Formats: sequence, structure tokens, C-alpha cells
Amino acid sequence: MDWTLLLAVYLGIVNAAAFFAFAFDKGRAMAGGRRVPERRLLAYAAIGGSPGALLARHVLRHKTRKQPFVNRLRAIVAVQVVGLGLLIWMVLR
Repeated sequence: MDWTLLLAVYLGIVNAAAFFAFAFDKGRAMAGGRRVPERRLLAYAAIGGSPGALLARHVLRHKTRKQPFVNRLRAIVAVQVVGLGLLIWMVLR
């Protein structure tokens, strides 16, 4: 199996998991139940699920006012964008 296909499958699964973790947490927040720890939500983003996390935040309007969380998520996205940019730069030079 080609490594690009494996990467695409991995990223698809991680982003779906991140989105559904945010959705589950939103549901639990509305119901007053036990929540998904913020560390776990951020971990999904850090392992490649940041697009799914950002989409969930936007679509579900969840975790939008918790400033420390928002800043940590933005930092994860920034590191990933810089890393991806460096990777592309190294491949294309």
C-alpha cells in the first residue's frame, strides 16, 4: 500500500475522531454529563486532527469562549502549518 494512501486514511480517521469527540463533548455539556477532558480534545488536534477540531468548533459552536483552550488549539494549528510548510519547502527545493 502506498504511504500517501495510508497517510490519507490516517488523517481521515483522526479528523473524524476529533470531530466526533467535540460533538460528544458538546452533547455531554448540554446534558450536564461527564465531559471529554480538554487534554484529550487537544491531543486529537495535535496528532493530526486539527482540521476536524476546527470544523467541529465552527459547526457546533463549541469551545469558542474558553480562551486558554482556544489559544492552545491555535498554537497546535500554527505548529502544524509551519511544519507542513517546511516539509513542502524541503521537498520542492
